[in-house]
Amino acid sequence: MKRNIENTSKNHRVISIYEWVEAVIAALIIVTLLFSAFFRVAEVYGTSMIPNLYSGDRILLTGIYTKPTNGDVVVIAPNGSEEVPLVKRVIATENQTVDIDRTSGKVSVDGVELDETRYIGNNRTDQQSDLQFPLTVPSGHVFVLGDNRSVSKDSRSADIGFIDQKNIIGKAMLIIFPFDRMGGIVS
Repeated sequence: MKRNIENTSKNHRVISIYEWVEAVIAALIIVTLLFSAFFRVAEVYGTSMIPNLYSGDRILLTGIYTKPTNGDVVVIAPNGSEEVPLVKRVIATENQTVDIDRTSGKVSVDGVELDETRYIGNNRTDQQSDLQFPLTVPSGHVFVLGDNRSVSKDSRSADIGFIDQKNIIGKAMLIIFPFDRMGGIVS
């Protein structure tokens, strides 16, 4: 009788371990599917998004991102000249006209001056560009700028120019690392 109780106890432990392993595997599969279909993690490279994002920050992106809107921070797939994804802010979307006044440093979209004090400190965009403004964003494209305008290589450069919406990997939602900076992204 004692032997049957010991065998039954061992069988319950073995079954319990199998159930635990099965639950962990199921959870890993669910998390993997969620992150491959709905979420992604990207790393910020460089200083073009300071003061909001720093080089080395890890950000959570939504993978179900269909239509960019002004103010969204997006991650853009690298093109031929870029080696890593770009992280930039959408300033204007398709068919909008963007203008940058080099004297005042103000950015306007469709004739309305943007209030960018939420994400750039001096609210000025007065660095040189190899493009002539105003520009109308072609259909299916966006115009992007980095928050650190003095160092950002963005849509003001002919090398980057307008971004095809097909090249947008996702919208940045949260800083997830480093932990002391964890939180939402200013939009």
